[in-house]
Amino acid sequence: MTTRSEPAHDRPDPSLDAIMSERRQLINLAYRLLGSLAEAEDAVQETYARWYAMSARQQDAIESPGAWLTTVAGRICLNLLRSARARRETYVGEWIPEPLPERAEWISVRPGGATVDPADRVTLDESVNLAFMVVLESMTPAERVAFVLHDVFRYSFAEVAEIVGRTPAACRQLASSARRRIRASQPSATPAAQRAGIVRDFKQAWEAKDIDALIGLLDPDATAIADGGGLAITFLHPIEGGEQIAHAWVEIARRRPGNMTFLERTVNGQPGLVAQQDGVTVSVFAFEVVDDRIKHIWVVRNPEKLRRWTTS
Repeated sequence: MTTRSEPAHDRPDPSLDAIMSERRQLINLAYRLLGSLAEAEDAVQETYARWYAMSARQQDAIESPGAWLTTVAGRICLNLLRSARARRETYVGEWIPEPLPERAEWISVRPGGATVDPADRVTLDESVNLAFMVVLESMTPAERVAFVLHDVFRYSFAEVAEIVGRTPAACRQLASSARRRIRASQPSATPAAQRAGIVRDFKQAWEAKDIDALIGLLDPDATAIADGGGLAITFLHPIEGGEQIAHAWVEIARRRPGNMTFLERTVNGQPGLVAQQDGVTVSVFAFEVVDDRIKHIWVVRNPEKLRRWTTS
């Protein structure tokens, strides 16, 4: 990237600092819109490429560079979401959003060995837990963009309309429809410590191959979904029912390689588990706990979605 002016080498360009300070916000937005950190980073890179493709006069004419960057990033993500629907029809097995490690465990490295700046990391809060991200996947691209921009990032519907290409009233309706989806799928709140304890109990029962204990921890109507992307062996179709899941997990434990360990880890800000072989993460398990029982399990084994995970 080049700066708009040609400052002396020992003098930083303030305009560059102001523009690059928007990067964290853009990554946060794009991840929630796309469900893939790799795609989010590509979208943000494309956004900056478009900014620096303009002349200095064009850049100076933009009253709010931050708003311009958000608008462009939002439109890029909207187009990617529309094309992603077609791509995911040919995806092998189920598609699950890319899981994110707890920030203390996330030591991302750029090509060439440079560590990624902490500002580039996605902020983990309730709007990024995997259950929430899965609900976002059920929305239309326009619903998702309108809801995330307005309800999560607090943009006005007039600003959302600029990005989605619809009227503010239409964007209000899109966000309202998305909100109903969220409310319909939102479980009763379970304290974080309690969720962690249930996941820990599940791990211990799993390792002990205690099928009765597993059944007791699973909701009778629980669902388990796995994402291998055709690149890792896993079950292709969802497993329905707590008893069926318990039997499947005991079978997994029986086939567990001697060099595999299960570890408690934070997954998208929630208690989860990872499986490691020789220190390399090969599976990430995310859980949704409802009324003291596990309602959903998401298993990500696609190695392309596990690049952010590090050894313990």
